[in-house]
Amino acid sequence: MSSTIHPTAIVDPKAQIGEGVKIGPFCTVGPDVVLGAGVELVSHVVVAGRTAIGARGRIFPFASIGHPPQDLKYRGEPSTLTVGEDCIIREGVTMNPGTEGGGMATVIGNSCAFLANSHVGHDAQIGNGVVFSNNAMCAGHVKIGNFVIVGGGAGLLQFIRIGDHSFIGGGAGVTSDVIPFGLVRDNPAHLAGLNLVGLKRRGFTREQIHELRRAYRLLFADEGTLAERVEDVAAEFSEHPLIDEILNFIREGGDKPLCTPRDATAAER
Repeated sequence: MSSTIHPTAIVDPKAQIGEGVKIGPFCTVGPDVVLGAGVELVSHVVVAGRTAIGARGRIFPFASIGHPPQDLKYRGEPSTLTVGEDCIIREGVTMNPGTEGGGMATVIGNSCAFLANSHVGHDAQIGNGVVFSNNAMCAGHVKIGNFVIVGGGAGLLQFIRIGDHSFIGGGAGVTSDVIPFGLVRDNPAHLAGLNLVGLKRRGFTREQIHELRRAYRLLFADEGTLAERVEDVAAEFSEHPLIDEILNFIREGGDKPLCTPRDATAAER
């Protein structure tokens, strides 16, 4: 299938354009851009820098993809932005490539959706099936797992980690690491339980959810230190891979502290 390029679009002849690509009116595509098979740039889209868009991606008007990162230390190093397959990038979205200080690469997985005016900062590492709602803001160096939902207007501080299947409430200001399957809300954000709705939608069984809730209550109980509670939970749930995922996330640590509940009753929500 041949590609179609609107006569008002400006596509550098060095750009790599896959089969069946559609480039609409007033789009601009730079010389180092790679557009996979079936990608569609609806109109008024700019794709710049060393940017690769995976197959069947769809990008809507006024998205700015791959321009230099908003990092005052950036000095033009040849960093990259890679977006996986089957991603939707809506109006006004901005995505930046990496920097020398962060590994030189921003990487986004497959089947993600970035709704209007959301932002992906430099050196971010984002998994598969992630959704950014309108105006969600992801600073540099953030690591986001698979099947995470970031609510509208939420802000993610640089260098934080967001675990798989977690949910960030709308307007939350997240300055700490969020455990897998966690739900956080408010500004400043706090852990408000597990993402029970998301777990049910993703097909987790009733028994799996029940065990996750038991482990959560023990992890964030008042007794002992967090390190002691982690080992207690590990001993009690020695054959539960989902709980292992939470424990390993906590043990690995990061540059930021762990997001925790405001009070013990949060474990019951």
